[in-house]
Amino acid sequence: MEKKKILIIDDEEDFLKMVKMNLEESGEFEVLALSTAKDVVYQVNNFNPQVVILDLIMPSVGGLEACEMLNNDSKGQRTPIIILSALGKDIDKLKAYKLGVVDYLVKPIQADALIAAINKCLRYRN
Repeated sequence: MEKKKILIIDDEEDFLKMVKMNLEESGEFEVLALSTAKDVVYQVNNFNPQVVILDLIMPSVGGLEACEMLNNDSKGQRTPIIILSALGKDIDKLKAYKLGVVDYLVKPIQADALIAAINKCLRYRN
């Protein structure tokens, strides 16, 4: 079975390592983990992820900016995005959904809930 490619971007290094490890240990995923979103379009075009997982609050390029960058790229437009953020207010969720994100999850999150969201996203994509 071919592994599903996931790109996750979060500036919290420990959280990033933990999520990468949990996803890879499931045996379902190949994960590219980045601590900055500034090269998100380049990474989407080279790594070809099936899902992008983004934090909202990051230095230099935040999650909403990264969504806008992907929306302006032909491959990025076709790649589903899940927001995984500590921000849980409806206004934050609304901003993200207006930019076309498929799901919005609030930290902390259990690995099985994240995997379920990714699989839902992949079904939505197909």
